[in-house]
Amino acid sequence: MSTSAQTATPPDLSTVQTLAELFAWRVAQTPEAEAYRQFDDAAGQWISYSWQQTQERVAGFIKALSPLALEHGSRIAILLPNGLHAVCMDQATQACGFVPVPMHALDNPASIAYILCDSDASFLIAATDQQWKEIAAAGLDLPALRQVVVLQKTLDAAALPASCPVMHIDEWLSGAAHLQVNPKGPQADDLAALVYTSGTTGKPKGVMLTHTNVMSNVKAVVSRVSPVITDVFLSFLPLSHTFERTAGYYLPIAAGACVAFSRSVKQLPQDLLEVRPTILISVPRIYERVYGVIQTRLSASAFQASLFNMAIATGWRRFSRSQGLLKGDGLTAFMDSLRWLVLEPLIASKLKNQFGGRLRVAVSGGAALSQAISQCFLGLGIPIVQGYGMTETAPVVAFNAPDDNDPATVGRAVDGVEVRIGDNAELQVRGPNVMRGYWKREEDTTKTFIDGWLRTGDQASIVAGRVRILGRVKEIIVTSTGEKIAPVDLELAITNDAVFEQAYAFGENSPFIACAVVLSRVYWLELARSLGLNPGDKASLKSPEAVAAVVKRIHGLTSNFPYYAQPRAAILTLEPWTVENTLITPTLKLKRNNLLAYFEEDMKAIYKR
Repeated sequence: MSTSAQTATPPDLSTVQTLAELFAWRVAQTPEAEAYRQFDDAAGQWISYSWQQTQERVAGFIKALSPLALEHGSRIAILLPNGLHAVCMDQATQACGFVPVPMHALDNPASIAYILCDSDASFLIAATDQQWKEIAAAGLDLPALRQVVVLQKTLDAAALPASCPVMHIDEWLSGAAHLQVNPKGPQADDLAALVYTSGTTGKPKGVMLTHTNVMSNVKAVVSRVSPVITDVFLSFLPLSHTFERTAGYYLPIAAGACVAFSRSVKQLPQDLLEVRPTILISVPRIYERVYGVIQTRLSASAFQASLFNMAIATGWRRFSRSQGLLKGDGLTAFMDSLRWLVLEPLIASKLKNQFGGRLRVAVSGGAALSQAISQCFLGLGIPIVQGYGMTETAPVVAFNAPDDNDPATVGRAVDGVEVRIGDNAELQVRGPNVMRGYWKREEDTTKTFIDGWLRTGDQASIVAGRVRILGRVKEIIVTSTGEKIAPVDLELAITNDAVFEQAYAFGENSPFIACAVVLSRVYWLELARSLGLNPGDKASLKSPEAVAAVVKRIHGLTSNFPYYAQPRAAILTLEPWTVENTLITPTLKLKRNNLLAYFEEDMKAIYKR
């Protein structure tokens, strides 16, 4: 019997119930088709792997897991960058009936240690032994952890903690190559992943997603996007994010499409040109970066800027007409068609070529895409469709389709998913994709549901079947990379240090978290003098040296937060926020909207840099 699955291969996608069955079904359908592509640094070229070749590698991972004799449902922690090793580890975990615990490769060691402890992970695979050393140094007891495997060993054995055996992946795989195993696969109601999300508290919460949750979402997205075997996905969002796991990893398996793993975000522009993807799964931050580069280039030429803006305006009207959002302007439509004959090759085609030239769907999720960027890319022919979801919904709730796209909304609910508006305009969700609950947190789980509906914490309206997100019920920051941060926890951590009298964290729909802080005057006098600045000059508060010193201090105070929650920039002030200046309430709570307006120009300067 094959080591990749114990049960018979399902006859078609509609009958697939688990992710283990999904992979086995795909291998049986198109064994020789290209499944994955990644860049080999040693060879200096992209290397392709078929579904059959991938399955053979997965079989090796299954064998290597067997000597541990883990119980069904044991947690397997995966701390790897996107690539074939991450895929094989995940697939082997699923085939054995274990539960993957995907973790962000760039997260800080303390956060990773907490997840390993909370999930009772029995096994960890990481990129390097240095990572494991730093995780162990966090000091948390990990009694369930029995084995650590790394892709790269750089340290002497004596430098590693003796609490858990560490093996190189080649040694781990070769040691079990001779074994014959018969894995017991998962059932539909078993956990398919334990995905940790920061949610509304300082400590990450483990979201329990079953195979039914994920498979129902995969099938729903397939019907909306209709990917095919000739499609090529470019994967660069971390596989620790449910958005990438479902839409950028499991969806291509269902479609039989190829996934190419980007070398890095820094090399993404080059990878887009070389891979030429047809489907791109992204967060707004990627489009923001491209848009920022364009704006910088245009600032050097008023004529080019004028031409570019004309192309956007013309293209946006054409897009709006194609979606039925703009009607009754026949003469303008005719003139636009003439203008487009000139503007398309001059402007639009050049932008499309930056994305490889053959994109047919570009999915943007995780956070809202600004109107300016949305109009720019859609107007110039980049087929962006926005959606809405959360880790707790596996994750897709609603999204637009290429031929039914209103970018002012997040589209229509996918098949099988119900949405409604509850108290305080809160969007609530019900469907087979909704999580079982939070790991070891019954009270949090209970609070998250009302009458069987999941409370999203987002305010919305539903008009003509389309969901429009209006704001947030609770004070949660969602960055443009889709990370969620509870600002109150962050602010409390900062103000625990007496040199910071008040703190306000921000970063909604922005690429990173920053904060404004009221400094104690004593601290400011000492800091300014140590840097050779005039403490009485307000301009000194904007000195790069002063800001850098304060940000460094804040990093020390927030070191236990996930890396994406730690402020990377700061606004310094000596003026306290009071009831009189309308920046706090009588109960001393921050008036966030007022602070947002008060620091608007400073914020623009931070994110412009």
